[in-house]
Amino acid sequence: MSPVQQGPLWTVLLVPVLLGTLALCGAAFARILEARADGRRISGVVLAAPLAESGRLLVQQRRTVVASDRFLARTGVVLVPVAAVGAALVVPLGSTAASDLSVGIVWFNAMEIVMWAALWMAGWGTNSVWGLVGGYRFVVQGMSYELPHMFALITVATGAASLSVADAVAAQDGLWFVVWMPVAFMAFLLSSLALSFAGPFDTATGRDVAGGVLAEFSGVDRLLLLAGRWLLLAAAAAMSVPLFLGGGAGPLLPPWLWTVLKTVAVLGVLVWVRSRTATVRMDRFAEFGWIVLIPLTLLQALVVAVVVVSRGTSMGGM
Repeated sequence: MSPVQQGPLWTVLLVPVLLGTLALCGAAFARILEARADGRRISGVVLAAPLAESGRLLVQQRRTVVASDRFLARTGVVLVPVAAVGAALVVPLGSTAASDLSVGIVWFNAMEIVMWAALWMAGWGTNSVWGLVGGYRFVVQGMSYELPHMFALITVATGAASLSVADAVAAQDGLWFVVWMPVAFMAFLLSSLALSFAGPFDTATGRDVAGGVLAEFSGVDRLLLLAGRWLLLAAAAAMSVPLFLGGGAGPLLPPWLWTVLKTVAVLGVLVWVRSRTATVRMDRFAEFGWIVLIPLTLLQALVVAVVVVSRGTSMGGM
């Protein structure tokens, strides 16, 4: 397996392009699933629907609300896609990463926390009861998924004995982490859906609160929020590859192509679950997160820690 290395400066500019393309493919796949569920024929119109919706929002007039904090609201809106792109900077494409930080795993989680704050800012700044309720719903949701998500990342860091994404990939030479960290992998995927406030975890933008955070946004503002949702999901799917699926490891094909194929496969599964699962009530998800998910991820982290320590002890005694 080729070691992950820092790429040239221009790779930083390539990250939003690749992430945007991946997010667009995910949105198109979601439209395909919707069309099949409705019994409609799959056509070019269906595939181009995300682009058509983007074009419509680009020319739509922005909505204004009396006494709203426009600076706070629009700062939150802009930070959602920015946080997604920032998180993707540490994701290696094969053996090259735009930013090979020694604390890449921490950086990825930090960008998710930025998004958490950004969505609340977007809801609060509109001076709308619907946006405020949606923002607080996401805060509650974040408190339920963030700890299991962090424990999943800690488990990977423990297995790799490093906070570097490159070291996590190198530690999977011969055995992918998904094999002996299945609970952490499932918790990571579940929290990936939750952090993108979509599918079964879309109460922050629920119809029962007139769209929640999205209620008072239109035009470019709404486009940035919707695009940020897909960018976050794509970034999380891409990050699962170096953390659990061996990065670019695989036979015959070049490492970058293996990374792309694995990312597309994970994103496809997430989009399918997103489209086929009913919305989960906040109290049910909070109960599941605190009573089931946190103990399971803690137990997984403990098992991995014991294995790592026993390996170190056996190697030290040789």
